[in-house]
Amino acid sequence: MAASPNPAAGGAFIALGAMGGAAIGVATGQTSAGLLVGLGLGIVLAIVIWLRTRG
Repeated sequence: MAASPNPAAGGAFIALGAMGGAAIGVATGQTSAGLLVGLGLGIVLAIVIWLRTRG
């Protein structure tokens, strides 16, 4: 049985995006908006990595 390749870790981008967005949001006075924008960007990056490595 052939070994399957290791999947890329896209989940780190979700966590880092949420934390980074919240930090930038605190600096600008818009914590919730920063969190949501960072989370959204992290999810997009994770999906892009998933699409590139699945095939």
